[in-house]
Amino acid sequence: MKMEIEEVSSYEALPLLSLNHVSLLCRSVWDSVRFYEDILGFVLIKRPSSFNFNGAWLYNYGIGIHLIENPSIDEYEPVNELRPINPKDNHISFQCTDVGLVIKRLQDMGMRYVTAIVEEEGAKVEQVFFHDPDGYMVELCNCENIPVIPISSCAFKPRGQSFKKAPTSCGFMENVMMESLSMDMMNFSF
Repeated sequence: MKMEIEEVSSYEALPLLSLNHVSLLCRSVWDSVRFYEDILGFVLIKRPSSFNFNGAWLYNYGIGIHLIENPSIDEYEPVNELRPINPKDNHISFQCTDVGLVIKRLQDMGMRYVTAIVEEEGAKVEQVFFHDPDGYMVELCNCENIPVIPISSCAFKPRGQSFKKAPTSCGFMENVMMESLSMDMMNFSF
């Protein structure tokens, strides 16, 4: 069986503008609305009246959150007991300007949370993770402190070889990914 590989770059980018909204199932729309309003500062907005199910739309920071009530959500994913807060779990992340203020607010409200710090070449990102009423993970961070660097701009350094001057823009994982891509490209060219 012959496998054809098409270059992704041969396609024009889709005419996307931005992320519009995240849709979440919830047990109680009003508990979730209160959470997203009180903790994250979202504002309840009008949603189409043609919907024949309970839900709510919230908006702020250029993104919407669409809540869809499903009281039987426990049948699909039970979260009756306290789940550990795992930063490596699926989550939605929001940039913020003051992680310390977020932590104080969470403490004042008696909410459980976990903090983490990511460092890259002197830049530090503070992160705080917590769950919404339905167990969805939320992260607030100052992620803008680490620049977004496309992998294609990273210097490629095959493992086992060394540069006289270490590259400063990309880390170990980026180099591993570039090496893998290079090996794949060599395999495709023969």
